[in-house]
Amino acid sequence: MQKSKNDKYPSVKTVNDKERISMVKEIFSTITGRYDFLNHFLSMRRDIAWRHFAIKKMVFFRTKRFLDVACGTGDLSVNACFKHHDILVTGIDFVYPMVKAANEKAKKKNLNNRINFIQGNALQLPFDENSFDVTAMAFGIRNIPQKAQALKEMQRVTVPGGQIMILEMTFIQNRFFKLAYYIYLNFLLPLMAKIFSKNAAAYYYLADSIMNFPSPEEFAAFMRETGISEVEIFPRTFGIACLYVGKK
Repeated sequence: MQKSKNDKYPSVKTVNDKERISMVKEIFSTITGRYDFLNHFLSMRRDIAWRHFAIKKMVFFRTKRFLDVACGTGDLSVNACFKHHDILVTGIDFVYPMVKAANEKAKKKNLNNRINFIQGNALQLPFDENSFDVTAMAFGIRNIPQKAQALKEMQRVTVPGGQIMILEMTFIQNRFFKLAYYIYLNFLLPLMAKIFSKNAAAYYYLADSIMNFPSPEEFAAFMRETGISEVEIFPRTFGIACLYVGKK
């Protein structure tokens, strides 16, 4: 399924769950080397601010443990350690190159004694119930077809009263910026990605997955339906991203 720079992956609306999982695994295996750079560059470094905002909202009160689901290259985990000096962090991702890059990053930051990155499935988290004060996922839920199962697993491993946090991009709701954002996602972003990425087709997928993600109100309601309580929405940068914070 690997694409050239001029091809596109099929729309998320036209593939089944198995095909989408395979597509996502391939995409993130092929862009690992430039993942951090492109995230920062294409978001104009707003992704860094969004993660820091999420980390400031984290409350550790019982286990002092944080689980970073779909951790990617580990930015959320690493920065959580710098902000909360007394926590231990576990990151999990189903793409091995991402896990390898995350462990290398933790080692470079001298955090390998506080962070452990492992390969695993968000739908079957290999942890006991009530293990973490905070369970979070940054820019990952959009890529998981079985979202309800992932959210239920996040709840299961979180302590009662602990936080379930989702940081995700969405299609902007502000009518003044909608057209500009559409042009950016569908034309400018893939064009710039072609310059820096061996698999620029991945960024067509990114645009497609953002445009097909539920609205903030719809996704917050979906979280509540899975059993998460007290769900709050924190829009960031005109609604390009949203932080959703709920409790078990």
